[in-house]
Amino acid sequence: MDAAAQVFAQHGFRGSTTRRIAEAAGVNEITIFRQFGSKEALIKEAMQHLTQSNGLATLPDVPSDPERELTLWSESFIQHLRLQSSIIRKTMGELEERPEMSQCASYVPRQASISLCHYLATLKRQGRAREKFEPKTASAMLMGAIFADAMGRSMMPDVYPQPEAKAAQMYARFLLRAIGVEIGTRRTTTKQTKRTKQLSA
Repeated sequence: MDAAAQVFAQHGFRGSTTRRIAEAAGVNEITIFRQFGSKEALIKEAMQHLTQSNGLATLPDVPSDPERELTLWSESFIQHLRLQSSIIRKTMGELEERPEMSQCASYVPRQASISLCHYLATLKRQGRAREKFEPKTASAMLMGAIFADAMGRSMMPDVYPQPEAKAAQMYARFLLRAIGVEIGTRRTTTKQTKRTKQLSA
């Protein structure tokens, strides 16, 4: 499955022949058909395998240190996208011809969006976000910045924040400031502490 994903990232669906995949995997081409039945089934399973081993950081159900938590999450998400950038680009390029592949490639971002929306909505309920905002909009802005960086930095390094290793942290901090969450300190008000305990119960 790793070999199939690598070949797909380089050649796309049409160019990912079973012969190429077999050579990359070091197996006989007949073995692929015996194991998976078809090239389509193999590539789909390979994409699903990638989503199951993504290793993303998780956001807590109840935020306690937004700057640290959102930074760790953003760093793991941008790293995932950078590692899978070739596959993502190929999938997007073949979206009209093979729309079913997008379901596999977009699984991790869709799950990440759900988690991030829940986290931001909880911050809002805690009273820690002083600005009015819609969680899905704020989530889309952060994920969009991270996605653009992961996909476009190699082509346009001058338009993204430097240093590269700090970019995810800068995006996370910017979003928190935009929605009015205090950063740089872990102090909370009595109201916030009480509300956090209620959400934890």
